[in-house]
Amino acid sequence: MELREKVEKSLAKIRPALQADGGDVELVDVTKDGVVKVRLVGACAGCPMSTMTLAFGIERELKKQVPSVTRVESV
Repeated sequence: MELREKVEKSLAKIRPALQADGGDVELVDVTKDGVVKVRLVGACAGCPMSTMTLAFGIERELKKQVPSVTRVESV
């Protein structure tokens, strides 16, 4: 399975928690060096806690489930 597929599957597990609060995450790109670029949408887009969600929610889970992920960036 390629890296992008693994990231998509992992995001699918994270998504319900974001959707419960009226937000979501879209996968924009996955680079060869393991950088995952995402876009927070819905309630997450303007939320003051979005940086915490990105770092301690999305990035932590992605790194745990897909070890080749080096970091997650919001675009």
